Amino acid sequence: MKIRRVLTVVLAAALLLPAVVVAQSSDDLKALRQEIESLKAGIGAVQRDVQDIKNLLQSLRQPAAPPSPVTPESMEMSLTNAHAKGGAGAGLVLVEFSDFQCPFCGRHAKQTMPQIEREYVSTGKLLYVMRNLPLEQIHPDAFRAASAAECAGDQGKYWQMHEKLFGNQQALSAADLTRYAQETGVEPNAFKQCMDADSHGARIRQDLKDALAAGVNSTPTFFLGFPEGGGKVKIVRRVQGAHPYPVFKAAIDGLLAEGAKK
Repeated sequence: MKIRRVLTVVLAAALLLPAVVVAQSSDDLKALRQEIESLKAGIGAVQRDVQDIKNLLQSLRQPAAPPSPVTPESMEMSLTNAHAKGGAGAGLVLVEFSDFQCPFCGRHAKQTMPQIEREYVSTGKLLYVMRNLPLEQIHPDAFRAASAAECAGDQGKYWQMHEKLFGNQQALSAADLTRYAQETGVEPNAFKQCMDADSHGARIRQDLKDALAAGVNSTPTFFLGFPEGGGKVKIVRRVQGAHPYPVFKAAIDGLLAEGAKK
């Protein structure tokens, strides 16, 4: 009887085992299908990421078109007391609002400005004007450097100091400025008195006000326009940022041609 009972139990278990295996196989198959679908979705996402990377690399290989100069609303700007290079009879004026501690301004001064001078200023086609825009919130030495340039300008050495300051943007302490003044041939006592008295502070702050009125919020910012009487220029074009020389060349040539038609 015991043997028969055991055999019955074994037989029953044998009959139930395929059903359990089938059930387990069904669950496993369902889980496997879900994993496959998940893998497919993951592969699709990876493929899309790879394509995005390819598109990005392709765009980086292609030379970017130079940004078009922004045309501001017609405005007049005063050139009174501003330091300028070029003949007074030039048919076009380029006004730069600059910061002696701004690295982008330094890059423009060292790389682009010499080319503009060579082709347009030295040939009498363009009057190049500098205005101050020391951004003291991020460049704590900029206002003092602007004062140094103005004080050097009192002795006819503005552009020599301009070159010194942009060539040494990481060293603009009071002692550094005194040394640059001596190296540019500025009389030291007069320079010291000018700096101590903040002789050009009001002038620099007026430049700041004029820049804000013209909608300038970063350096360097440039304005191109045609000279008018009374030391003023009618602004017709704005170029914001330290762009490569070809951007300025295109803007200057276009306006020179426009002026020639008038």
